[in-house]
Amino acid sequence: MKKVSMEEILSSIEEMPSWPVALRNVIRLTEDPNSDIKDLEREILKDQSLTTRVLKLSNSLHYGYPSKIGTVSEAVVLLGFNTIKNIVLASTVNTMYIKDLGSYGLKKEDLWKQSQSGAIIARYLAKKIKYKKVEEAYIAGLLRDIGKVILDYHMKEGYRDILEKVELKKISFLTGEEEVLGFNHAEIGYRIAEKWNLPENLREAIAYHHRPQEAKEYTQLVSIVHVADAITMMLIENVGVEGLNYRFNPWALDNLGIEERELEEIIVNVSDLLMNEQGDVS
Repeated sequence: MKKVSMEEILSSIEEMPSWPVALRNVIRLTEDPNSDIKDLEREILKDQSLTTRVLKLSNSLHYGYPSKIGTVSEAVVLLGFNTIKNIVLASTVNTMYIKDLGSYGLKKEDLWKQSQSGAIIARYLAKKIKYKKVEEAYIAGLLRDIGKVILDYHMKEGYRDILEKVELKKISFLTGEEEVLGFNHAEIGYRIAEKWNLPENLREAIAYHHRPQEAKEYTQLVSIVHVADAITMMLIENVGVEGLNYRFNPWALDNLGIEERELEEIIVNVSDLLMNEQGDVS
């Protein structure tokens, strides 16, 4: 298999068909101190499907406002530029998640379901431990596996090599990626988040959601996403080859103040929550 470097992958991201012009423009506007609400609203409104997804995701965060968010400008005023940028990213990522990811043994919409479930569970856990930024946990849960989409685009040939190592050595798919590619999907996800100018807390959640004990600063958020990801792997069908040898990290549970005996109750609660809440935001 011809090895592809991380830098080669990163340089090709904007050439991928799933990378819309609207996303680049929204990121540019949210980073521009001279842009205003009308500029941002005007850009989002150019894309009808993006507008719909932004409003759905804005309302799905359950901020407790007395009425639904009905316009893009209202969403920007209430949520702020950074949150809107994250929502646009998340909604765009959802469209990327809908496709087949053959390299991970995932069929169409499997990764989309995983991302949605992980986000909903992350929000539940954030509320449970009284984490101050619930929407941050939701967005981090959505974005955690963006690296899989990018790697799948490049590693069609390497998939067999990784899977052989996973099955032969009984190692995680993450470790298999590292042995074959020299890096894993969480690391490439971090670099993508860096390229997108995401805040460091979301970058860390993406980078360390499999190894939360390695988080540098935002350990609570990383732990929330890790536990949400692990619960998702337990509850969702068709988790693909990464579900092999997947475990809760005791460090993350301890960091969140969750005892192992509480997990069963949490899993039952989020299982019911997924049935009631999970909707179509694609």
